[in-house]
Amino acid sequence: MTERIAEEKLNQIRQAADIVDVISDYVQLKKQGRNYFGLCPFHGENTPSFSVSPDKQIYHCFGCGAGGNVFSFLMELEGVSFQEAALKLAKKANIDLEIHTPIGNKGKSIPKDTQMMLDAHDLLRKFYHHLLVNTKDGQHALEYLLSRGFTLDSIDKFQIGYSLKSWDFIYKMLMKRGYDPEILEKAGLIIKRERDGSYFDRFRDRIMFPIFDHNGDTIAFSGRSLGADEPKYLNSPETPIFNKSKILYNFHQARPSIRKLQEIILFEGFADVIAANRAGVENGVASMGTSLTSDHVAIIRRNVQSVTICYDSDNAGIEAAYRAGNLLSETGCRIKVAIMPDGMDPDEYINRFGGDKYKAEVIDGSMTWMSFKLYYFRRGKNLNNEGDRLLYIEEVLTEISHLEKAVERDLYLRQLATEFSLSLDALKAQQKQIYYNEKRRNQGKTNSVPKQSLIFERKNNALKPAYHNAERYLLAHMLNNADLAFRVQDMLQGNTFNIDEHQAIFTYLLGYYAKGLVPNVGDFLNYVEDQKLKRIIAEIEMLTINEDLQDQELTDYIRQVLNYPKLLKIKEKEAEGKEAERRKDYSHAAKIAMEIIELRKAIHS
Repeated sequence: MTERIAEEKLNQIRQAADIVDVISDYVQLKKQGRNYFGLCPFHGENTPSFSVSPDKQIYHCFGCGAGGNVFSFLMELEGVSFQEAALKLAKKANIDLEIHTPIGNKGKSIPKDTQMMLDAHDLLRKFYHHLLVNTKDGQHALEYLLSRGFTLDSIDKFQIGYSLKSWDFIYKMLMKRGYDPEILEKAGLIIKRERDGSYFDRFRDRIMFPIFDHNGDTIAFSGRSLGADEPKYLNSPETPIFNKSKILYNFHQARPSIRKLQEIILFEGFADVIAANRAGVENGVASMGTSLTSDHVAIIRRNVQSVTICYDSDNAGIEAAYRAGNLLSETGCRIKVAIMPDGMDPDEYINRFGGDKYKAEVIDGSMTWMSFKLYYFRRGKNLNNEGDRLLYIEEVLTEISHLEKAVERDLYLRQLATEFSLSLDALKAQQKQIYYNEKRRNQGKTNSVPKQSLIFERKNNALKPAYHNAERYLLAHMLNNADLAFRVQDMLQGNTFNIDEHQAIFTYLLGYYAKGLVPNVGDFLNYVEDQKLKRIIAEIEMLTINEDLQDQELTDYIRQVLNYPKLLKIKEKEAEGKEAERRKDYSHAAKIAMEIIELRKAIHS
């Protein structure tokens, strides 16, 4: 177990860990006014509703309600404890905590079996790499890679290795180190024979490409055959630590370049990523030989808006690029497509023509998404044939109808008119007809998106009763003023807030100030242990308030809080009076009516 972190060290972490800088590692943020906005990492959305306040050092999602400080962000996103989040923040800020942490754990509490899988993969990555670059056993594999254009630098950077031509060397090596064979089998490193229950190595006599998760941990391998052996690529199976639909190859290394350039280059496989990296394209990632998934898209969209797709230029590659582009465009990404010439893949092109030409002619010469769709719809059609030509024009007009900007629509309509010698007016008329036909088909379908910032706040507050908003605004002021908190306690005269969560926050706040602690919402969020309350606190702290709270405004808030129980009592009495009238007990009904009058007087006094 990790030792307790000293309070002075925690204070150093709080001062050094800027929440915008930390969250920017996970979410693409853009400044709007005093705050930053991005797509929430805790729920799927296409419109940014996730707000980060650098002044208050907190975050809040106006869509799902997630909120807290830099510690709770890491705790909730990565599923770690407070101490583990502090360890990660300390490492980022280069703060020496002067405590002992278990070797190999990296400050994260995870199940023992999972840790064993990670440790075994990390050990084998180092061992495979050592075999490739330092031993005679791996010499032929190293020569093969160098002949294919790989450099020693890229081999080191991507930790490429070699697995021995042996059925059980890895199995025996790991057994000697105390690894459980059943766990290694679940991790996909060894395979169990059905006939006798013995084990053998999954990867033999192959060039080994380690696969890393987004934190840089080795979680799987892909082994390439050196000759004609099948399969050409042998990949780790899906395991408790490896889900290829959620992993983008090289993301952990590409992230700094992605943040700097605000763009991702999306490839089909890791060989293309490595080749492009040699050419100086350092913001490349790949979807692990599988179709792009919604999880991949979510990772991309949280980090960037601009994506260049660079898949193979064969039919399968073009189809995959079209599917990927549609998925990305649905989330609001700006898409370009780099077309490889002559059916080549990026790896082949770079080896033949060099990195400079690849960047200048392929990446910099990328098509817009609409231009690619025109190219896509042309495939397989004979545009000299009237039927194919009309079909192509209708497909293009349908796509033009989806464009939001009038200038873009006009540009492509004019291109179509010029190419096929058609009337621009006729094309515009047909495009509008397609647009309205689709609009009628989609009537009744809603596409609600979360509102953001002050607009959302006002609308959200308008839906809440007066006493509820009064309690929220009181807490917002008290989070910034200790004296006001104790003044409100006196004004409530022993009564409580009507919302249980608000009363709990108020009680925590009084305890926090009673210890002599100063107003600081970040520190207060660490003081409160309940995650649900942390979210509510962050939401309340994001409210727009007048810093100078006037006595009349304070009195009005207190009145709303105190009057609500009386209003409930009036409703009860009104129901009781109607029941008395129904029973024709008029004297009792009259008595109740007088009680209601007194309650109403108390409300207005």
